[in-house]
Amino acid sequence: MEVTIDFYNYAKWSGILTIACLVIAGLGFIFKWGIRFRLVGVTGFMGVLTVGLFALGLGLFSHTVIPGSVRYAVVYDNGANQAVIAVPPEINKSELSATLRQAAADLYSSGRLGRGSDRLTIRARTVIHPEPGFSQPLYLGQVGRSLSDRNDDRLALELFSESFAQLPESNS
Repeated sequence: MEVTIDFYNYAKWSGILTIACLVIAGLGFIFKWGIRFRLVGVTGFMGVLTVGLFALGLGLFSHTVIPGSVRYAVVYDNGANQAVIAVPPEINKSELSATLRQAAADLYSSGRLGRGSDRLTIRARTVIHPEPGFSQPLYLGQVGRSLSDRNDDRLALELFSESFAQLPESNS
């Protein structure tokens, strides 16, 4: 289910409602209504709500979609410079490449600490079952990106071909 949030539209209508509340509060003072001070409170609240919606519309939710990527789960993230994602074992190399690029875009945060490194390393792993009752994690690839540049064009993408050879099906 795709949900689009258009905060600019919400802020516009909230602004119109705020102006309407301001006019009604002004009329309350002119005609000395008993609820005039409550109307001032409502107008103030609507102003704060309008400013908040406008601020959210400035780009709090920026999401890059990489075509060809598959769903993944973050299984480890130290909040600094290392993360591990889990992918399905049926993934092929082109899907893994797109998924690692997607994870690099999704996991970027300007609040990450470098801890001596300026690179975020994201490793992709899957779990294979070579024999019944035995599970083995298998790292399929990794990507490195800058911790300081949101639009990092120099992604260090590496796929482990020897790991793909160990997958149950021929995924290439």
